[in-house]
Amino acid sequence: MLKEFKDFVMRGNVLDLAVAVVIGAAFGAIVSSLVEHVITPLLLAPALKMAHLNDIDGLKWGAVKYGSFLSAVIKFVIIAFILFLIVKFFKSLEKKAVPPASEPSASEKLLAQILEELKKR
Repeated sequence: MLKEFKDFVMRGNVLDLAVAVVIGAAFGAIVSSLVEHVITPLLLAPALKMAHLNDIDGLKWGAVKYGSFLSAVIKFVIIAFILFLIVKFFKSLEKKAVPPASEPSASEKLLAQILEELKKR
């Protein structure tokens, strides 16, 4: 059962799908942070200033939070690098799992020679 699980996980499709899901979630966090902490305050601040509503319920909408966005980008880079290392590790296991091609036996060599002779005729 453990071998079947290993074969299942080592399939390229499963590993690729897992990486895509994790990278997608991390990239989604970057997009959310960009919209929430950078774009929205930049667009909302002038509109609120024109309406003389700079302070709504104690919230400061005009503050652009570049640090939060930068934090999301750094998290994405760290996650992507760790996934790279994991995929590289699995690929090295996959290469070790494939047995090297063995030398053909004497009977296989003889059969190959017979086949070549038959093709010539």
